[in-house]
Amino acid sequence: MEKIHATTVLAVQHEGNIAIGADGQATMGNTVAKSQVKKIRKLRDGSVIIGFAGSTADAFTLLERFEEKLNAYSGAFERAAIELAKDWRTDRYLRRLEAMMIACSKEEMLVISGTGDVIRPDNGIAAIGSGSMFAQAAATALKKHAKNLTAREMVEEALHIAADICIYTNHNLIIEEIGKA
Repeated sequence: MEKIHATTVLAVQHEGNIAIGADGQATMGNTVAKSQVKKIRKLRDGSVIIGFAGSTADAFTLLERFEEKLNAYSGAFERAAIELAKDWRTDRYLRRLEAMMIACSKEEMLVISGTGDVIRPDNGIAAIGSGSMFAQAAATALKKHAKNLTAREMVEEALHIAADICIYTNHNLIIEEIGKA
């Protein structure tokens, strides 16, 4: 049986706000398995928002571990992300998990992967998943040329552009925001 995979998750930081969104499509091979999957989750009473791509069960395991790390380090966002990435890379069970995450707090966004990467994007745009390059390119152009848009509007428009191009991305979007600290 084929794994359910593929998605597009995009986060944009603009004028002190961060918006993160994802499409709702899950596929099995070349078939749409579900069109309304929620790939954005709030942690710590909404002070942290996570978007995930990859295997759903694996992503939920990582979400739980990240929340444990946040609690263990008193909400220290970057420290929790680094500790999760270290565990993910070295733990015999965790390193088999097939997922990626974008984690956002009020101040920052990080891309966390199973290869031990914790990346803070230079331009305030992070994207993961099958349509990530389309969404990132669209968000980069919008951020550069449409400065009157909010972070949320940039995420929404860029995800719709990605959905027009990527067959593994649909127009059923979930978008969450974290405002200025």
